[in-house]
Amino acid sequence: MSDDITSLRVQVHGFVQGVGFRDFLVMAAQQHKLDGWVRNCADGSVEALICGPTKAVEIFVSSATKGPQGAKVSAVDLHTSEPPTEKGFIRKP
Repeated sequence: MSDDITSLRVQVHGFVQGVGFRDFLVMAAQQHKLDGWVRNCADGSVEALICGPTKAVEIFVSSATKGPQGAKVSAVDLHTSEPPTEKGFIRKP
């Protein structure tokens, strides 16, 4: 049985820094055993690289459009991407 693997770069815009957004996405990614990373960007957005079974990636993206309590997501950009080199999901500085 083969699962489709999806690799995406996810850019979340809005009020998404200082509200625990990265920790929220780390938990969402680990819950679904996805690989990748998340970081804050200088423009105030949060960027993530996510890779795993397509269904799990879709659930992650759905979580990213809502965010944790206190976040206000205005837009989410999705771009196909090369998968991350490491396994597991980490929070980058």
